[in-house]
Amino acid sequence: MLNKIPKILPPDLVKIMMQMGHGDEMVIGDGNYPADSMGTRVVRLDGHNVPEVLDAVLELMPLDPYVEKPTALMEVVPGDTSVPAEPPVWNIYQEILARHGHTIPSERVERFAFYERAKKAFVIVATSEPRTYANIILKKGIVK
Repeated sequence: MLNKIPKILPPDLVKIMMQMGHGDEMVIGDGNYPADSMGTRVVRLDGHNVPEVLDAVLELMPLDPYVEKPTALMEVVPGDTSVPAEPPVWNIYQEILARHGHTIPSERVERFAFYERAKKAFVIVATSEPRTYANIILKKGIVK
């Protein structure tokens, strides 16, 4: 055990976060996200939701200040009436990001473009988040 590391983060994820370099990306996926078929390393955080994982990750990992938008969300598929065009969970993410000093709105990425980008991510964190379109990409910044 160590001080100040959020208890929700398993040792393997903390190690992977330490291995990430400036500009590397992490995907935090909802319960429907096809994490294991993306061809990259996956850390499972079953039983947890994306907002609590996002908050814990941001306790340790800075976001890239040198890009226009260091976070990205999966856009709602046009014509999908099961959720609003801007799912309510996105507002929760913006509140968490703002608490950690990040007030820039997240980039919106079309579903299949999001999948392609995720295939190049350093790590995908798979959660049990029940809400749809709750996937987020974080671009790591520099540690000062």
